[in-house]
Amino acid sequence: MFNALINAFKIPDLKRRLIITGALIAVYRVGCYIPTPGIDGAALADFFNRISQTQGGTLFGIINMFSGGAMERLTIFALGIMPYISSSIIMQLLTAVIPAFEKMAKEGKAGYEKINQYTRYGTVLLSVVQSYFIALWLENPARFEGLQIVMNPGWGFRILTVLTLTTGTIFIMWLGEQIQERGIGNGISLVITAGIISRIPTAFNQLFVLISPFAPSRRQIQPITLLIMAVLLAGVVFSVILITQGVRKIPVQYARRIVGRKIYGGQSTYIPLKVDTSGVIAIIFAQSIILFPATLASFIPNPGFQRFAQSLIRGQVLYSVVYALLIIFFCYFYTAIVFNPNDLSENMKKYGGFIPGIRPGAPTAEFLDFVMTRITLAGASFIAVIAIFPDFIMAWLKVPYLVASFFGGTGILIIVGVMLDTLKQIESHLLTHHYEGFIKSGQIKGRR
Repeated sequence: MFNALINAFKIPDLKRRLIITGALIAVYRVGCYIPTPGIDGAALADFFNRISQTQGGTLFGIINMFSGGAMERLTIFALGIMPYISSSIIMQLLTAVIPAFEKMAKEGKAGYEKINQYTRYGTVLLSVVQSYFIALWLENPARFEGLQIVMNPGWGFRILTVLTLTTGTIFIMWLGEQIQERGIGNGISLVITAGIISRIPTAFNQLFVLISPFAPSRRQIQPITLLIMAVLLAGVVFSVILITQGVRKIPVQYARRIVGRKIYGGQSTYIPLKVDTSGVIAIIFAQSIILFPATLASFIPNPGFQRFAQSLIRGQVLYSVVYALLIIFFCYFYTAIVFNPNDLSENMKKYGGFIPGIRPGAPTAEFLDFVMTRITLAGASFIAVIAIFPDFIMAWLKVPYLVASFFGGTGILIIVGVMLDTLKQIESHLLTHHYEGFIKSGQIKGRR
């Protein structure tokens, strides 16, 4: 691996891309510490610390994770890239249900650019709406247990907050696009990953305090517990890699065609159906819904609603059950949107392809739908287990959620997925220039 890293800097184009990627991510991390004008950052951080301990997390906690802690400090990048992610998901759903967008998606590069432009407009709109309501939320001291977050409330503060946070989100979106074009890897995904990884030092600091190697009397975690945590972390990462890379290969045979003196077709290939088609999108949807009552509870001081919200906080049995069921539902929902067995069957029939033992047309579509339903159940069940695994670690080993969150959930899925994708892109550059890559055999498993 170290030889591969050294070789990566021997290729001028790859070296330039790696440097540009690192520099743009550094710019993003610097912006996460530039505060929004008119905010008492210390008081806001204290409030976020309280709600994370008492309410088990809110939607603001999700935004805070994706922004790398910028939300709890309300910096210029407080909204992070979440508005862009939401806009992208909305556009994906519209593409599946609106014929005009579906037609646009099939136009190739021109259609992709139009959809991407609409996604940007949606990002700006969502950023304006979210930042305005955040400004209103910050101005009310009653919601912060008496803490004065905004020093000079009013329309001046609201307009300044909207402009600052919206501009920050647009700038992050631009950084992601620059990484995509001039760097290496998926720009938006790398920005999210950088924010999640930035929380690792804080998690290690909390773990060090719990271990207290130089003060045994204050030790809260024994060395054997730390060893168990290391083994579990390795097992989680290994299993996530397997499921992320796992595919069901459906064999496809193309009939031979004789045109003049040439013979076309006759080759065998396969259709790779991913076990986990939805990735982290199902978890994001499920988290947004199950944490919505806890978020509203911080705004609505109704005793009945407060009791209902308390039953759906992290650590409760009802929370884990509902959370797992929502993840399985959204895995199927998203797979049904992005995977169309009828279109796939028609395309195979159009080019003379067929699955051995299955008749072309409707029987092929039914077979593909049957297989996808079965493997999605396995992938969705695994994602559900990984999502609630941090809660189990937190309750069993008595560690803070920030430490336990790296044993599963959205963070580990994003980190593993993005790292694998970036690794493949670096690998392709190395193999193109006849350098030995990160994989000893010179290829990624499952890719020829």
